[in-house]
Amino acid sequence: MEGRLCRGDRFACGFNRRKQSTAEARKQTPHCAMEDAMSRHFFHHGQDGNEDEKENCHWCQLRSFPTHKTAPITVVNEIDSQTLPQNFRFINGVVLGAGVTAADLSFRSGCTCGQDEDCQYSGCLCLADLDQDEASDDANDDHRGLDSATRASLSPARKKAYAYHMHGNKAGLLRSKLHTSKLPLYECHQGCACSPDCPNRVVERGRTVPLQIFRTPDRGWGVRTQESIKKGQFVDRYLGEVITSAEADRRRDASVVYHRKDVYLFALDKFTDPQSLDARLKGPPLEVDGEFMSGPTRFINHSCDPNMRIFARVGDHADKHIHDLALFAIKDIQKGEELTFDYVDGASGDSEELEGKIEDMTKCLCGSSKCQTSSIAYGIMVAG
Repeated sequence: MEGRLCRGDRFACGFNRRKQSTAEARKQTPHCAMEDAMSRHFFHHGQDGNEDEKENCHWCQLRSFPTHKTAPITVVNEIDSQTLPQNFRFINGVVLGAGVTAADLSFRSGCTCGQDEDCQYSGCLCLADLDQDEASDDANDDHRGLDSATRASLSPARKKAYAYHMHGNKAGLLRSKLHTSKLPLYECHQGCACSPDCPNRVVERGRTVPLQIFRTPDRGWGVRTQESIKKGQFVDRYLGEVITSAEADRRRDASVVYHRKDVYLFALDKFTDPQSLDARLKGPPLEVDGEFMSGPTRFINHSCDPNMRIFARVGDHADKHIHDLALFAIKDIQKGEELTFDYVDGASGDSEELEGKIEDMTKCLCGSSKCQTSSIAYGIMVAG
């Protein structure tokens, strides 16, 4: 598995690496091995005539992430000689495809909260679309010190409504009731008066967990965490090119294996409504295609008993049609454990949602005791 980097080696990177003895290799962690090699790697890419190679290099793409020093992404293959697809590019944000546009600046708005603490209450404009009847039962945990009369006297605008815990060792974690909920997450954003440290900007602040893309023995590539993750903790977003429904259908038709394309396509249909006054939400939903450009989450495998779920996350309400797809842990995850989510979010094979699609699916290899091998989970992905 020695290197031809740029043409492929165990780290799927870009320059000729010297041979190492087995003893040398064992002394280095995968990340150390990457960093050791990078000094020569970037000198090589700095030479004239290597610009295209540098642009297409997975290492260079990963190193350009603003989270590289605090939460790096590493790539290892200790199974075979396969490398990451040469036509794949790592990105740090969604790319809007042809025919897809964000809202005009004149339609954008944000909250006017004078203090970050105010952004946890229902009076925050960013939480205006949240159904208060569906707000988390544990949203008022921080009012435990108040008597029942005082709690009842709180005005609607001062009732806890946002999705995260505010204080203690659960600060920043998704509230318990939301772990199995289908509700979208509403967050503050760059257009708001609150600060970048606002507790309701968890997804906006980005990934804080170092991840490793690794080769599995039987399921291609997978992703594991390089540090422990708490239940309710934000992990990362699912990224890709946002395309129209028509373009998504065209790509499915052009794919050699039709159902394989659906593994990478994710419909942004959380707010789709034929009765909506917003034309962007009234028609067929946009889709995110992560096959050829995405982040590390593109390589996360399916499990019928996953440790993460995907949630629709909204920043500026004017951009609901291109809402984020945010992955949160729904279990405590140990360092080195593989990350998984349910590609069909719990839908069973005999449900109306999946009926007629079984023949277009691949047998599940998750190995979970809850595995639905007969209905397999490689199909249309569904947001929580």
